[in-house]
Parts: sequence; C-alpha cells; structure tokens
Amino acid sequence: MNGPGMIVRCVCGAVEIEALGRPIAGVVCYCRDCQAAAQLIEAMPDASPFRASDGGTPMIIYRKDRIRCRSGSERLQKLKLRQGSPTNRWVATCCNSAMIVNFDDAKHWVDVFRARFAGSPPPLEMRVCTRSAASPIANPEGLETTRGYSARLVARLLLARLAMAFRPGGDGLSLR
Repeated sequence: MNGPGMIVRCVCGAVEIEALGRPIAGVVCYCRDCQAAAQLIEAMPDASPFRASDGGTPMIIYRKDRIRCRSGSERLQKLKLRQGSPTNRWVATCCNSAMIVNFDDAKHWVDVFRARFAGSPPPLEMRVCTRSAASPIANPEGLETTRGYSARLVARLLLARLAMAFRPGGDGLSLR
C-alpha cells in the first residue's frame, strides 16, 4: 500500500473505515441516481447532510483492495435505489450516515462519501455527470467539468484495474 491510511467515520463514530494509499480520484457526481440516493438518505431520521450546496455528491474513489472496515461493519446496511441494481450505498444505521458506494458487479472501485473523512479529506478534482444537475453549477475551484464521465477518470479507473491485476491477494472490501 502506498501512503498512510485515511479514516472515514460515521457521524456518531460507531463505524470506522480505513482508506489506504492514494485515491484514484476525487469527484463530485451529479447523476440522477446520486441525487435521488442523497435525498433519500438525508431524509432519514437524524441523518446529516453529505451533498454539496449545489446538489452534487462529493466522493473520493479508491481501489476496492484499499478499503477496509475497521469497526462497526454490523451497523452497515445496504441501500439500493432499484431492485436488481448493482449499486449499493452503505449507510451506518446507528446515525444514518452515508458511508460508501460499492457494486455487485465486477467494478473494482469503491466511492467513499467525502463528508465522512476525519480531518482533511483528499481534494476534489472533477465534476462528472453535470448534464443531470438540478441547477447551473458554479465552479469557483476550476475543477474539470464534464457532462458525463471524463476520459481522465475512465483512464484512471482502467490504470487502477491494471495495477490490481498484478497484486497478489483478494479484491479487498468485504462488508457482508
């Protein structure tokens, strides 16, 4: 693993996840599913907000083999927007904190909700799927902004998969 681990915690601290090494990318996603899931999760009792003020969902993307739950995995509950969807949003049931997004299919990455990082989270680099944004997006940081998924993000995901292919061991993250 490259670099020290970053700690990700639910609001009450009962669930703790460690993200090891450098992330693949820091993104703000505006896709319809991220917006719908954020509305659903933020409407749960005592849930804290995790979206950006413009409705986007800030996430830090890590290789699946660089994420591990250190404590509280029994408190994580999978949320799917639709039956049969490969996308899982994991919520800490103790305080209804959105924690991570992973997938039932062969995707090799995990999206970690940026709001849950303890201390200073990794930086954001791009805004993706902006064609679905509910309102015009201000971009004072000058982040790369694309209507869909950027070629740079896709290239980074492919390079991460290649790096994983040469790493002995399993695919990493195991929640339940």
